Amino acid sequence: MAQIETTPALATKVFEPGSLGFQCKSVKSAFDSSSPPKPLFIVTPTVEGTYPVLLFLPGTQIRNTSYSRMFQLIASHGFIVVAPQLYSCALVPETEEINSAAAVTNWLPTGLSSALPPTIQPNLELLALSGHSRGGKSAFALALGGHSSSPTTLPFSALIALDPVAGFCCFQIPPHILTYVPRSFDLTIPVAVIGTGLGPERKLGILPACAPNGMNHDEFFTECRPPCCYFYAKEFGHMDMLDEVTLMSCMCVSGDGRGGKDGFRACLAGVFVAFMRAFLERVSGDLRVIVDNPGVAPVTLDPVIFVEE
Repeated sequence: MAQIETTPALATKVFEPGSLGFQCKSVKSAFDSSSPPKPLFIVTPTVEGTYPVLLFLPGTQIRNTSYSRMFQLIASHGFIVVAPQLYSCALVPETEEINSAAAVTNWLPTGLSSALPPTIQPNLELLALSGHSRGGKSAFALALGGHSSSPTTLPFSALIALDPVAGFCCFQIPPHILTYVPRSFDLTIPVAVIGTGLGPERKLGILPACAPNGMNHDEFFTECRPPCCYFYAKEFGHMDMLDEVTLMSCMCVSGDGRGGKDGFRACLAGVFVAFMRAFLERVSGDLRVIVDNPGVAPVTLDPVIFVEE
């Protein structure tokens, strides 16, 4: 089981833009073996070096570029973000999305370097997997294994689920990964789950909740084994991290708590950076600060939970 060093720290700068410049690039898919199996949106530092990689799976019907502000903040702290485009219908099984995510993962060792600036190299031994909404559930399914037509050839070092959703109303969308048994996920990597307080609310009292109770972050975290972290942004909604208003976001309750939506994006990016530094780079100070003093975040995180064993 992964462990992090108990390096003491009194402050953190992960919620601020990092010191590195960044570059955004869209990469089209094609039929030749050198091209990715799905279109990609890549955000990378511009300073020469070798950097850990974050593979991020967008939510249903959400463009991979819609998270660009959050991705830019993460990249500025020294991480390469790779987001495949995985359009799908919310009411059909996720088989195609999970297969596509597995195909992109297996393409990374041979194809990612050619899609990056010449002076930037990916460290695929430090590969984090993440996703938002249904993409968060797909990330869990991919990490758990057995849900894609082809196994992934790269091991993941950490998993971060951003407001994951397993289904709608009272039923799961296949594959059914929630068991409703505490600590039942058979994962050996550290996991962070980020939840929103307004995700379970129904807009206008008519539309279904975007992240209904029993299908959302709370149950996902309950089923995680240590080491695992939980961050609850109670004043924000399921789509409030997006750069733009989308059809899907119009169906979700939105919040405007302390820090506003810019603060929410900065908070999410900071949590990603702190967690990846702790479990990919074994530098725990930033995560310890957030766990011990959640008030340092630009939005209200209440509660923050870290289960080490």
